[in-house]
Amino acid sequence: MKIQNKITLLFLVLSTGILVLLNAFIFYFEYKFNYEDFFKRLETRVNIMSRVRLHPDAESRAYEEVRNRYLERLDHEKEQLLQADSSGHFKDEGLPKTFLKEIIRNGTARYRSKSQFFAGKLVSQGSNQFIIVVSASNPYGLREINELRRILLLGFIGAILVAFLVGKAFSYYTFMPVRKLTDEVNLITSDNLHSRLETTKSKDEIAELVRTFNSMINRLETAFTTQTNFVSNASHELRTPLTIINGEVELALNQPDPTGKQHEVLQTIRTETDKLIQIINNLLLLAQSGFDGKKQNWQKVRMDELLWLAIASSKKIYPDSYVEVDHLHLPDNEQLLYVLGNDNLLRLAITNIITNACKYSKNKLVTIRLVAEQNQLLIDVADQGIGIPEADLKHIFEPFFRASNTYAYEGHGVGLALTYNIIRQHSGTINIHSEVGTGTKMQIVLPIAEPG
Repeated sequence: MKIQNKITLLFLVLSTGILVLLNAFIFYFEYKFNYEDFFKRLETRVNIMSRVRLHPDAESRAYEEVRNRYLERLDHEKEQLLQADSSGHFKDEGLPKTFLKEIIRNGTARYRSKSQFFAGKLVSQGSNQFIIVVSASNPYGLREINELRRILLLGFIGAILVAFLVGKAFSYYTFMPVRKLTDEVNLITSDNLHSRLETTKSKDEIAELVRTFNSMINRLETAFTTQTNFVSNASHELRTPLTIINGEVELALNQPDPTGKQHEVLQTIRTETDKLIQIINNLLLLAQSGFDGKKQNWQKVRMDELLWLAIASSKKIYPDSYVEVDHLHLPDNEQLLYVLGNDNLLRLAITNIITNACKYSKNKLVTIRLVAEQNQLLIDVADQGIGIPEADLKHIFEPFFRASNTYAYEGHGVGLALTYNIIRQHSGTINIHSEVGTGTKMQIVLPIAEPG
């Protein structure tokens, strides 16, 4: 995710949090006020009822007149007077049991069940005890709360939309200099490492970043030139003496050797020299595959044909290997089989993976599958070999690294590093899943070439 989008998202999250808290406070206090007000109205009626029903005199009649004249009748208002029996128990008369228990325990209580509200009070008169309960429904208050909830929800959605648009605009204009800088950096490749970003006299973070980039490009240009010179000269400088050694060994092997000891020593020298030449060739390929700018000899490559060539190359090295290609998932459209790249490098990368699968599977089945999916070509190579320990998986693409369980197999630890560089150079990825003793599955993902 781009930082611009992250800032927009962060702005949106912060705004959402503030709005949620604000709406929660508004709703909570309205909720408390509404219910508190209604309960107080019920408790006023409880006190009047207590005066009128338990102390009937002239004053209580005045209370009753005031109540009838000035206090409105609430919806479904109901008054109940409960008297304790000789053992001090009350009949619930359909009232909630928890409500009655709280009145007996605390002297007063409030209770709500959906839209029905209850207020009660325990009153003693001589040796008698009474519970006075007034209940009513509060449809207007509940309607007011529901209306407030609807208004807050609509306002919240509208505010979130505004916050998103404001955050989007803010992040867009904030990162405009960064986008411009990114465009300039993308124009610099291995072909024009002499180019530099335009500097300004400003002392802000962007200007400091430009100076840092230019300094980095200076170092890259030096390193790239050094590597280019090495790759250009190393082949001749390293291969020539080894070729001479091999030639002299061949001549010596053709000489008669009665004891055979000299022949055995020379044969060992030739074998080790061949290995050294192979290592040097792989190292040179590894260095060349790390180049990022010049895409020489890039063309459309048909991957199913290249796959068969890679299998044939692996078969020459391991003739007893058992490789099977799954044709069920091949795309019907041939255009989905093409990728843009260097034919030789891609064949080398896939051959390395298939060869490794054959080597470590000990002639067990190696399955290869080619699938086109979402503008990407997937090449799956699954074996039933020794597998890779979990601790080694994160290092498997490092040069010269070999898994801890491969000591019985020849290798130099260069093949997968070379393959990784080649696939990455072709804008692809490699995924790997492995279990020791079960096998390994490697998946190469490459972008499909555009038709035309």
